[in-house]
Amino acid sequence: MSATMIIDSAPLGSLIRYTDGSPKPPARFTKKLAAWERSNGLGRLVKKEPSRPYATWTAPASFTLHEGNFSSDGVILVTILRSHSADSPLVFEVAEEPKSGQVRVLLEFGGNTELLHLAESVSAAELWIAKEGYRNAQLEIVGNDHGERAGGADLAA
Repeated sequence: MSATMIIDSAPLGSLIRYTDGSPKPPARFTKKLAAWERSNGLGRLVKKEPSRPYATWTAPASFTLHEGNFSSDGVILVTILRSHSADSPLVFEVAEEPKSGQVRVLLEFGGNTELLHLAESVSAAELWIAKEGYRNAQLEIVGNDHGERAGGADLAA
């Protein structure tokens, strides 16, 4: 599926696989392998952004995937986020959607919603918010037909 279809239909929290269709090179070709990994991977959908008009050009719609963290002694040092625009030539697929009953921890800013964490339950989401210290985080239960959100700023410590 195209990047536009991901923007239009994939829910936040989905695992998205992307590829350029080329075969994976052998591990001994480290530079070729690194280049291949930039165009072939898997990440969790954390943000969707509409197209944005500027004075001289219009930025296309895009989405952002969280591909992982590098940590040391339990402290996250680097977060790997990769954004793809709607006109990306890559092929995308939804590898897994969030399960019904899971809880999205969301943060609203600048008119956009970003997924901070996908928890197994409301209590796990509340513990994550308390540990990470996010203020104004909202909880959204996956499978809630009305799109209602639970909680708010009073959940953060």
